[in-house]
Amino acid sequence: MDRLKLRTVLGSHPHVQALKSGELRSDRFDLDFIEYTPTNTAFKPMVREQAFDVCEMAIVTYLMAKAHGKPLVLLPATMLGRFQHGYALYNPERGTLGPSDLEGKRVGIRSFTTTTGAWIRGILANDYGVNLDNMKWITFEDPHVAEYVDTTERAPKDKKILQMLLDGELDAVLGETSNDPRLKPLFPDPAAEAAAWYARRGAVPVNHLVVVTEALAKSRPDVVSGVYDLLKAGKAKAGAPASPDLLPFGVEANRKPLELIIDYAYQQALIPHRFAVEELFDDTTRRMN
Repeated sequence: MDRLKLRTVLGSHPHVQALKSGELRSDRFDLDFIEYTPTNTAFKPMVREQAFDVCEMAIVTYLMAKAHGKPLVLLPATMLGRFQHGYALYNPERGTLGPSDLEGKRVGIRSFTTTTGAWIRGILANDYGVNLDNMKWITFEDPHVAEYVDTTERAPKDKKILQMLLDGELDAVLGETSNDPRLKPLFPDPAAEAAAWYARRGAVPVNHLVVVTEALAKSRPDVVSGVYDLLKAGKAKAGAPASPDLLPFGVEANRKPLELIIDYAYQQALIPHRFAVEELFDDTTRRMN
């Protein structure tokens, strides 16, 4: 019998290398890897056409896809988790700017619906009391979920986000890093801010997890479980996780970050209602730990 081939998109993370090299494989199926660089360029075809069987996906993209009835199922397997305070920049040549100074300012972001953007806006609103509605948002790309109505101002097609910040056309940008000495982090000491945030929230901000098509989840739940087991084995092979573990696996390990990002996405009107964490999974993936 032919082995099942699963069209798969995963980033080139250290914990995925053993799967991509074939060192770790299943006796029931093959992961047929398709490379997308950057990985987020695969999210739109996955949401809109279910173009792959297995795909890394930003959690806010998944929440929005779920809200619009897209036939996808989440696996509690984090591919990318990181503290977000270092991903906000401003240009000090135009005056000192801190997180509490953003109201009335022009803020650039790749797309309003990016997960990093949602995390940082959640931090600004909930930890700094910033009214997000009083900021002017400038975006560069469409949302992955076509049904979302984007009311932000679109940057001219020939403009680049960091150059606009340097040129004074933007006051700050979210979701970007830069080694340019002319730019500074919006949060004055990102590492200290992140440590304090973690101590307060007890959660690692997860960016990317993994989804499968509903068709695969319904027809072959055993294969979906096998995919999760492989991903988990890949993480174990990559070595002991740091503390805190930036790649939480399992529903319980992801519960706090998922509850937080659901709250933030709802507050920012990216989703029409709050999901319970259990709603994000199906009968198979809900039991994964």
